[in-house]
Amino acid sequence: MEILPNKETIAYRKASKRVKELKEFYGNLTSYGIVIPFLAILNLVTAPGYLWFLWPALGWGIGIAFHAINVFGIGKSWEERKIKELMEKEEKQIKTF
Repeated sequence: MEILPNKETIAYRKASKRVKELKEFYGNLTSYGIVIPFLAILNLVTAPGYLWFLWPALGWGIGIAFHAINVFGIGKSWEERKIKELMEKEEKQIKTF
């Protein structure tokens, strides 16, 4: 016999996952905010004629943009609707037994 989690457990797991996603994003953003200025200073002190720090800033910046889209943007409303739909379907199946 399978024990199904209750709504509070499901909500807690969902909230916990969301907090983890946010924490990872803000950690990534904080690292970017610390490392890129360090690289810029290092670049300007050692080789001011060529601004190589822009390449890691651009690459990492693109990665952060995609991370932000994943955490905050596109697809989240669809995901929420699908979760509700599956939960309602499961609830109906439980009531029919």
